[in-house]
Amino acid sequence: MDFLLSGLAASGACVFTNPLEVVKTRMQLQGELRAPGSYQRHYRNVFHAFFTIGKVDGVAALQKGLAPALVYQFLMNGIRLGIYGLVEAKGFFLDSNGNHSPGRSALAGGIAGVIGAYLGSPIYMVKTHLQAQSASEIAVGHQYKHQGMFQALSVIARKHGLFGLWRGALGGLPRVIVGSSTQLCTFSSIKDLVAQWEVFPPQSWKLALASAMVSSMAVVLAMTPFDVISTRLYNQPTDAHGKGLMYRGLPDALMQTIRTEGIWGMYKGVGASYFRLGPHTILSLFFWDQLRILYQTHKQ
Repeated sequence: MDFLLSGLAASGACVFTNPLEVVKTRMQLQGELRAPGSYQRHYRNVFHAFFTIGKVDGVAALQKGLAPALVYQFLMNGIRLGIYGLVEAKGFFLDSNGNHSPGRSALAGGIAGVIGAYLGSPIYMVKTHLQAQSASEIAVGHQYKHQGMFQALSVIARKHGLFGLWRGALGGLPRVIVGSSTQLCTFSSIKDLVAQWEVFPPQSWKLALASAMVSSMAVVLAMTPFDVISTRLYNQPTDAHGKGLMYRGLPDALMQTIRTEGIWGMYKGVGASYFRLGPHTILSLFFWDQLRILYQTHKQ
């Protein structure tokens, strides 16, 4: 039940935040390995990107990749939050004095995130491909011609084999380790701290909401550079053997991006990242917390 509730919470948040994921993906691919000022900026900021995508690709394009996004969120976060919830229920996060341990919380969050992200990596790759696809006049990054999630998975598996579906998975893991450990550690720590201060009544939805809001800011700052690199590794073109043609791996992608785009190239789309990760973190953690409380109440 923990896994099911976690997956439903993340999927519910995804419905609202997927348009921001589309915008974030395109802004992260814009000007890839190009020096600042040497390319046309189709998307000047989050709001301009929304307007441009809606005008050129159509309003429906803002929900591109929704199917794989929902599957990924249900699978990845069902596993991630489910494992984390089970470990929390066993009292692993409490030290010898019975106080909450941020270190243990971060460790559990990172490990749970890695398991969920690796298993869901093929779906995340297809989601990235679909969200990057656009009309030629506003296209950024490599353009795939997928017709949908199942067709994309079938084409990739047929062309590059089963292991081809996990291309970019290892490069994407640091993103999840940093994001998951930061998110769950800060959420649990802030929630525990605010509960001790007795700012809100016990089990109040306001406690979960306040903790999630703080957690979302920490996640965006820590995760964005790894998110940019992950998007590019997943979206890069490949040769006949499924080998990336632009990057040899995570370290190479990091070095090339910093060398050609500067340190701020690592924070491309940070505004879109916050508008997407912020609400998604708040909604998913809030839904997760409230669904667990609801389940425990009716279980009794």
